[in-house]
Amino acid sequence: MTTTLKSKLQDDLNAAIKGRDELRSSTLRLTLAAITKEEVAGKEKRELSDDEVLKVITREAKKRREAAEAFAQGGRAEQAEREKAEGEVLADYLPKQLSDEELNAIVAQAVAEAKAAGAEGPRAMGAVMKIVNPKVAGQAEGGRVAAVVKKLLQG
Repeated sequence: MTTTLKSKLQDDLNAAIKGRDELRSSTLRLTLAAITKEEVAGKEKRELSDDEVLKVITREAKKRREAAEAFAQGGRAEQAEREKAEGEVLADYLPKQLSDEELNAIVAQAVAEAKAAGAEGPRAMGAVMKIVNPKVAGQAEGGRVAAVVKKLLQG
């Protein structure tokens, strides 16, 4: 039987509690709470698929990144560090993020494909995103992808 991502999170949480790893246990506890909230959000309680759990983890990691930036800008370095550390705990569960070079190469190829299909000007953005998104799913954040697409379309 394959263990689900959710049960891996629970096992890791138990291990973190036993190991008195406060950072890890609180981060995983919050993430599992977010997963549970998602599971009971609809009309019927259901188990999330690993893909859906990944989306929740990605969203949680993004929240930590944004909070870290906000705290850093507000001169609250300690909180910023904490948020960043929590984000790193979550990053362990996410697919490896693409490097800038990898992302640029994927986008460049998509831009060429879209242009070959006749997409030009502002419409090209949507066409390129459609090609790129499935290729980078979970490996690069939407905003980061869009920025690269914009840059390469202007170039």
